[in-house]
Amino acid sequence: MIILAGMIGSGKTTYTLKLSEELGTEPFFEPVDENPILDKYYEDPDRYGFALQIYFLNKRFALIKEAYANDNNVLDRSIYEDALFTKVNVEDGNITETEFAIYLDLLDNMMSELDSLQKSSPDLMVYLDGSFDHIMDNIKKRGRDFEQPTAENGLLDYYRHLYDSYGDWYANYDKGPKMSIYTDHFDIHKAEDWETVFAQIKKAIERR
Repeated sequence: MIILAGMIGSGKTTYTLKLSEELGTEPFFEPVDENPILDKYYEDPDRYGFALQIYFLNKRFALIKEAYANDNNVLDRSIYEDALFTKVNVEDGNITETEFAIYLDLLDNMMSELDSLQKSSPDLMVYLDGSFDHIMDNIKKRGRDFEQPTAENGLLDYYRHLYDSYGDWYANYDKGPKMSIYTDHFDIHKAEDWETVFAQIKKAIERR
């Protein structure tokens, strides 16, 4: 099992599709378009921050259990990243310390169940890094209205806070082998760029 990780707009869905096609395996995607809370969160993060994180935690837990039950798959985001988003929402004042404690208790219970599985950790985590400007361009290009930062909605500050938090998260990730790709350097829609990227991923898989 390979998991993708990275900032909103870093390219996880595109990389997941390319990897699953290359490996002939099943892609697993986090629920976005069918998420009943996500657009509401962007409109009112104080009200919907905790509900959104519980929704994502539940869905990511179900997805990773399903992925662990099958061989050879790729996830575009996993439960191992979930706490970072919740922590940022706590620091931004969108989630209370009491809610955070409830969230962490639930997460611990879920992680204990995962640890009891026959296979309990990813074979490789691929972290998609990149410049902040490059990631903001990606968010603009994919055109989800509720994701677009404006002077009024404060999303640029949220994105910057999340972006600045990812370095420590990657450094502290210890569930298994990991690698980082700096996405500014590659356009994986171009065959030569994808060949370079896939060679790096394949080498990391063989090294584990």
